Amino acid sequence: MKIKKVTPQTNYILQVVAIDGRVGTFDVKPYLKYEDFTELNDPNEFIRVVNGEFFIEWDCGADLSADTIEARWKIA
Repeated sequence: MKIKKVTPQTNYILQVVAIDGRVGTFDVKPYLKYEDFTELNDPNEFIRVVNGEFFIEWDCGADLSADTIEARWKIA
């Protein structure tokens, strides 16, 4: 999957739009317990997500591949 757009929502949810037009949501909460993701417990850091098309990332170094997102997202 290639990511066209990622938009942070409330409660650590990302709305993801794939390049093929599919739209879904991805819950980041299960990842917040891992060391690389702990800075994202601050909502101001969470909303600073960057789309790399084949992955998403944050300044703290946390990232998720498009494949991980596709495997666990909920299609809208």
